[in-house]
Amino acid sequence: MVFLIILIVSLLLQFFLPWWIIVIVAFLTCAILGKTAKIALWAPFFAILILWTGMALFKSIPNDHMLAKRVAEMLGVNSWPLVLLISAMLGAFVAAVSGFCGYHFRKAMIKPKTNTQTA
Repeated sequence: MVFLIILIVSLLLQFFLPWWIIVIVAFLTCAILGKTAKIALWAPFFAILILWTGMALFKSIPNDHMLAKRVAEMLGVNSWPLVLLISAMLGAFVAAVSGFCGYHFRKAMIKPKTNTQTA
């Protein structure tokens, strides 16, 4: 559930807003719906990894990876798949950290239930 929400909302918002909207989406989604820290870390990671890889390939394949090849050459790696992997991993890492922080933010704001009954 968390994975799909982050994937779909990030896809839609990135058409109109800057790339860092994934930080807000992952934070809020995991703060509201994150059941465990493991889910809050890995769901945003894989959602953005898949989204950014798919979008990069969708935009790069029609022009024979011209921009990716130039960026790879500029970075001195001469491998456009490596540039694609680095950018997707960077976005996935940012989303994972944001989701993890959102989960722990909620945990910090929820007061633990205490038994105030006296005997």
